[in-house]
Amino acid sequence: MGSGDRRNRRERNGRVAYNTLTFQEVAFVIHPDHAPTRGLRTPPARLAEVVGLAGAIDLDVVYTAIMRVTKPRPATLLGAGKVDEIRDRLDASNPRPGLVIVDGALSPGQHRNLEKAWDVKVLDRTALILEIFGARAQTSEGKLQVDLAHLTYQRSRLVRSWTHLERQRGGAGFLGGPGERQIESDRRALSEKIVRLKLKLGHVTRTRKAQRAKRKRAPHPVVALVGYTNAGKSTLFNRLTKAGVRAEDLLFATLDPTMREIVLPSGLKIIASDTVGFISDLPTQLVAAFRATLEEVLEADLIIHVRDASHADTNAQCADVINVLKELGISNKDSRPVIEALNKLDLLDTDERFAAEGLARLSQEGGSATIEDPVRIAISALSGEGIDKLVAQIDRCLTANRSTFEIKLPSIDGAARAWLHDHGEILKEENDRDFRMLVRMSQKARGQFEKLFPYPCHNLKNDDGRQRI
Repeated sequence: MGSGDRRNRRERNGRVAYNTLTFQEVAFVIHPDHAPTRGLRTPPARLAEVVGLAGAIDLDVVYTAIMRVTKPRPATLLGAGKVDEIRDRLDASNPRPGLVIVDGALSPGQHRNLEKAWDVKVLDRTALILEIFGARAQTSEGKLQVDLAHLTYQRSRLVRSWTHLERQRGGAGFLGGPGERQIESDRRALSEKIVRLKLKLGHVTRTRKAQRAKRKRAPHPVVALVGYTNAGKSTLFNRLTKAGVRAEDLLFATLDPTMREIVLPSGLKIIASDTVGFISDLPTQLVAAFRATLEEVLEADLIIHVRDASHADTNAQCADVINVLKELGISNKDSRPVIEALNKLDLLDTDERFAAEGLARLSQEGGSATIEDPVRIAISALSGEGIDKLVAQIDRCLTANRSTFEIKLPSIDGAARAWLHDHGEILKEENDRDFRMLVRMSQKARGQFEKLFPYPCHNLKNDDGRQRI
């Protein structure tokens, strides 16, 4: 499909024009190296990541550069010499690229000045991620969230748009004054669109809350898969659920949340949730727009942090995920357990595999199952290695607070018996004139059963307080 076909297809969709790219096939990528903000990643690693982001929307990156920025320039971020160097390289290229990606946050003024100096379209990191999200979103909810994020970003950058924004409209009557500028009109129109999108997303949020409330009434624990983008969450989700969710070696291959039911070896039914991937320096507009989706993580009973153990920056990626989880309100004080799946074991050499498996064993002996001290399992979602151990660990975590109850109910009450089969693990069932059932379930499920049916649940404990049977 040609670039014109792709562009026209998006225009025909009748949605917010979040795709500011004209799908230039050739691009330059620049990483400004701010020494104080390097963090855990090296500049080459950061450059490699943004090149991967560009590849996610089929851009052909023909030139990359790491440019040291000792003192950011208010007008252009980069120094005058660096700006001239990039312009000369653009002019010397045949064909001349029409796009430069700057891996950083540009102010509206810097954005405008660089476009003018280079005579190309310029995207900063936030705009690039927005382009990818715009291309990936499939569901109506995902599209609404991307549209809101892009409009919020676009509103602050109207000042760098073309000269028509300086035109004025005439005022009404004799005392109306010169009227509003075109930029003011456009900004007002964007604000109105943002209000409408927020109203629609508010409806989505209420719908999700209603769905979560319904799931709580049917006590199936929710297990949320989180992790850095391209860590293998969707591949693991497909492995666990036998679902056909899109799983590709691409950054942000999954944007829209997917939920499927799984039956664990103990008989416990759970709901697995595949979520959007995290990334370093995730734009604040996206965090806010995808809040409704990320709330699924907040409501989860167990969190699986899928981590790419084969990646050179696996420690930095882990830190980024933990930071995002903390922003969402999940901390070490949180009571829900966290499992860290050390994924892509099949890509590790012998020494790396030995280290990953050793780390997993140590955590299983003394891990506290928190986001910073999780229980770790070494797996390969692609080959299936270690999946049985992961499922067993999920089962242990979710059944740790379950007790065994003895329940007697009349044989004619099939509804109560069916409810127990659906919401608990049946250990023993005797049928004389009445049913006598030994059922393992959580205290929450016990309370729900006793509210629905007039049969007491007797907790089977020995005199020393330990569970029997």
